[in-house]
Amino acid sequence: MSETSLGDQLEACLRDDEVTLGRIDDTLDERSFALVLALLLLPSALPIPTGGVTHVLEAFAILVVLQMIVGRSDLWLPRRVANHRLGETFTAKAAPRVLRFVRWVERHSRPRGARLLAARASVSVLGVVLLLFVVGAVLAPPFSGLDTLPSLGVVLASLGLLFRDGLVVVVGLVVGAVGIALVIVLGWAAWSLL
Repeated sequence: MSETSLGDQLEACLRDDEVTLGRIDDTLDERSFALVLALLLLPSALPIPTGGVTHVLEAFAILVVLQMIVGRSDLWLPRRVANHRLGETFTAKAAPRVLRFVRWVERHSRPRGARLLAARASVSVLGVVLLLFVVGAVLAPPFSGLDTLPSLGVVLASLGLLFRDGLVVVVGLVVGAVGIALVIVLGWAAWSLL
């Protein structure tokens, strides 16, 4: 880990009025994949109604995960997305909460399995699993809340990858797998009723 903590780097980046995903990407370099993925899926991971807005974020999350799978070292986002300001609502309300959560995970995480998580093959395999979780969140019935667990799994696994903590990654994978199982079982039950 570098001398400056991730929380400090992120706070310095979010303090700017012109904060964009592109600026976060520039600040964090190779770690930006995991953080941008966590930020994109965080609204879906919250147990609140979002009215389908999260599907747009999930589409961009698929783009990020596909880049992880193919082994890109730099995150590519469409210029319009990379340069779009995250807005006052994000910087005033969401950013402090995100920072608190990131700092809490940072305080409690340890480099467990860091070597394995740093390997390009491991990141690609993890990307395939995260892609399944994101697709599961997209396919969850609207307004059912079933997208919450797969999205939370992606957020936790991304933070585990960000801090090179294999235990947090495993917890994220378990949460996401339970979420996918619920989507399948409840979706099958609903289909059977129809």
